[in-house]
Amino acid sequence: MKRIVFLLFFLVVLVVGLGFAVINIDPVKVNYYLGSVEMPLALLIVLSIAVGGVLGVLATTGKIVGAKGECVRLRRMLNGAEKELEKLRSSPQPDTR
Repeated sequence: MKRIVFLLFFLVVLVVGLGFAVINIDPVKVNYYLGSVEMPLALLIVLSIAVGGVLGVLATTGKIVGAKGECVRLRRMLNGAEKELEKLRSSPQPDTR
């Protein structure tokens, strides 16, 4: 069921995007620091979204790597604590009466 909903959502987004691209086929002039270029508005918007996505992924990569490193460190601590607990459970307890 989840796949069907995702597929329908994807198809709706695709149809709306294609309709947007057909409506906005007029070329626009884009000026940037090194020059200028003329391209269709729809292509400019798609490129802008793609560049923003790539920059977003690059910006979050450091946080993801840091979180994975902390996860590894915490797993090592957990394994050490579990080993110590097993060692304490298996050792004979002194009679304290």
